[in-house]
Amino acid sequence: MHSQVTAIGFVEAVRLHAEDDFWGGEEACIALTSEFTFEALQGISDFSHVEVLFLFHEVEPSKIVKGARHPRNNSAWPAVGIFAQRGKNRPNRIGSTICRVIRVEGAKLFVAELDAINGTPVLDIKPVMAEFLPRQKVHQPVWSHELMRDYWLHK
Repeated sequence: MHSQVTAIGFVEAVRLHAEDDFWGGEEACIALTSEFTFEALQGISDFSHVEVLFLFHEVEPSKIVKGARHPRNNSAWPAVGIFAQRGKNRPNRIGSTICRVIRVEGAKLFVAELDAINGTPVLDIKPVMAEFLPRQKVHQPVWSHELMRDYWLHK
């Protein structure tokens, strides 16, 4: 079976280019494509958060990482495999972020703290349910806390 993934919507945001930090407080709109009506978002505002899957569309194929590298090219952090980090230069260029739902206006979903830039193709939107979050304590290495220290701060 061969299937192709297509965008269900596009991000409308202030940022035009990806940056590493300071995504805190950002608001964005996901405008669904004409294939969808407001009914596709019906009930989504009953959830506090959604998970947005999107395409890192500005990553050039030549920049894709398939092995290990230092996150953000910082040699102070260990080289780890691409699947042990959340960098944008991933094999399928798929990003995922949990965002706070702000409001729905017709076929537009407004969210807070979506770390995607203007024009980003959105592949899927899923409501966040507590039952799908980790059921045990989350553990992660020290370097990842250092990397994320300023990620959700305001500019």
